[in-house]
Amino acid sequence: MNLITRVGATWLRPTIESAGFAVSIGLQSLLTLPHLPRRMRATLDQMHLVGVKTMPVVLMVGFFVGMILSLQVGQQLATFSQQESIGLIVAPLMALEMSPLITAILLAASVGSAMAAELGTMKVQEELTALNVLSVNVISYLVLPRVIALTLMAPLLSLLVTWVATLGGGIIAVSQLGLSFEGYINNSLDSMRVIRETIPVPKYLFDGLLKATIFGFVTAVVGCASGMTASNGAQGVGQTTRSAVRNAIVLIIVLDFFLGKVLM
Repeated sequence: MNLITRVGATWLRPTIESAGFAVSIGLQSLLTLPHLPRRMRATLDQMHLVGVKTMPVVLMVGFFVGMILSLQVGQQLATFSQQESIGLIVAPLMALEMSPLITAILLAASVGSAMAAELGTMKVQEELTALNVLSVNVISYLVLPRVIALTLMAPLLSLLVTWVATLGGGIIAVSQLGLSFEGYINNSLDSMRVIRETIPVPKYLFDGLLKATIFGFVTAVVGCASGMTASNGAQGVGQTTRSAVRNAIVLIIVLDFFLGKVLM
């Protein structure tokens, strides 16, 4: 019982408290949406920051993931003389699964950690307390622009990752599998024309962008919530930054499974 008590005190209870606070921050940010027009400049600045910081890395990773996927899957298909079908696999798999996941993880590691560090530094230096004393809504002033920026930029980056990954897969299809680039692209486009039964939208593209949007929102909320709970000076900021990245990535992967089940 001693061990169970220790585990509960050191892991379970803080995790539940952090999750509850993150949910509270997420709900409060949604409730402050009417303040968005007044925070548009800050939101655009955050969107620019997200794009500048992550786009080159995200696109490079997406390009090589597309090449790896095309190479590995293509070799397996070649054993059945079906390598010409590689475009039917790479494009929808990237759009639906890999692009949102890659984008979200990289955003959590770069932007989510930066948000946690920024707000954590403000917390330990009592800047957040000063804003509260001045009757400034901290959620509207600091959290809302970051949440909206990441929520909007995540699907855009995911879409770009799908495009460059499909291009990278095409290079492998031509150079390693002996396929024509035109045939590969035509197969990729054909695979993306599958329409959802419930609403008339491209299934793989719509589902992937929906996932990326949710992942972006979750990453921003976790990063901001972690930063706002920082304490104990610089060491505390470092701890909250690490926990923000860890918690966001774990939550993204868990959500990916459940969203996949719901969207099937």
